[in-house]
Amino acid sequence: MLAGENIITEPVDQSPAQLNMNSQQKPTLTGQRFKTRKRDEKERFDPTQFQESIVQGLNQTGTDLEAVAKFLDASGAKLDYRRYAETLFDILVAGGMLAPGGTLSDDMTRTEYCLFTAQEDLETMQAYAQVFNKLIRRYKYLEKGFEEEIKKLLLFLKGFTESERNKLAMLAGILLANGSISASILSSLFNENLVKEGVSAAFAVKLFKSWINEKDINSVAGSLRKVGMDNRLMELFPANKRSCEHFSKYFTDAGLKELSDFARNQQSIGARKELQKELQEQMSRGDPLKEIIAFTREEMKKANLSEQAMISIIWTSVMSSVEWNKKEELVTEQAIKHLKQYSPLLKAFTSQGLSELSLLLKIQEYCYDNIHFMKAFQKIVVLLYKADVLSEEAILKWYTEAHLAKGKSVFLEQMKKFVEWLKNAEEGKDGEINQG
Repeated sequence: MLAGENIITEPVDQSPAQLNMNSQQKPTLTGQRFKTRKRDEKERFDPTQFQESIVQGLNQTGTDLEAVAKFLDASGAKLDYRRYAETLFDILVAGGMLAPGGTLSDDMTRTEYCLFTAQEDLETMQAYAQVFNKLIRRYKYLEKGFEEEIKKLLLFLKGFTESERNKLAMLAGILLANGSISASILSSLFNENLVKEGVSAAFAVKLFKSWINEKDINSVAGSLRKVGMDNRLMELFPANKRSCEHFSKYFTDAGLKELSDFARNQQSIGARKELQKELQEQMSRGDPLKEIIAFTREEMKKANLSEQAMISIIWTSVMSSVEWNKKEELVTEQAIKHLKQYSPLLKAFTSQGLSELSLLLKIQEYCYDNIHFMKAFQKIVVLLYKADVLSEEAILKWYTEAHLAKGKSVFLEQMKKFVEWLKNAEEGKDGEINQG
């Protein structure tokens, strides 16, 4: 047989190592481009070409904002909005690409048809807000980029004219009202340079007026709380002017009393939380009652709190300063012992009938919200009556008309015998108190 025939008719044996080496040498598809589906195809532009396309379209649509919205909607099918979102928003707001600081780039194409060249009135800004809303609803992926754009524009405020700032403030207020952007964008206004020169506060006036015009203060407050901005509004002012009085005067004078009242209330809530926390820590450390009372009086005066507000804070602090037993039969005894210790503190801040009533309502609420205390209510009230914290008048008023709906039937039944004793007792507290 010929050698050539052997090659054709007989397979050549290969070792496992050779087979493995051959398989490793096969060509791979790394870096290969596959043909995209028709609906995914888009023309790819560099920023200059992208800008020229947008500018040309805006020049053609002019001031007709409905035509602008249609043009932007259609262009998203062929232009790469995802890659050039910042360029797109820069053009729509300022007419061209913005350089750091807020000035327009000299070497780029511009349009005269943009937010900054539009009329400075609320109606026009509402129409522009609709353009942005439609664009973002159509191309959902632009949402995050748009919010980042607004944050950036706020940092550039010093580079804009007063009229441009006013338009941007009105637009931002409208967008905040309709939920297109989050209130977290306000963090840009806390920039030190903007705050120092008064730019942040002036901008905030226009923004909040626009926002409250679209919604009410409760809606604004809810949006601020959602992102933790409700307690940061003071940061619109330099440190030496960061007081509730200055904030209140500034925004009240600007016609935003609702915002002033909201900020004052927020500061009061913040002060109360801090005070409650501090009192709780003092009790947990076992600080002398005289020191705690003196501290509380001073803080109450500083925060301009009423005695009714103060007794509520004290009650919460007292009940939060101890780890309660989980067994119902033991927690009552523990509560009586604990409250007996702090009754002088409670007594110091219940000099008025309204304060006593406030305390009774807090006790009722606490016993209802903490199920292990449901049976302890009457014993707590009697203890505080004996300690001169609660008066006969306050208890009777609570029983007959001023109680809460929470656990009403249970607590009124618990108090029935004691209330009867109060009504019939001739000698008041010197008589025998029936604790039921």
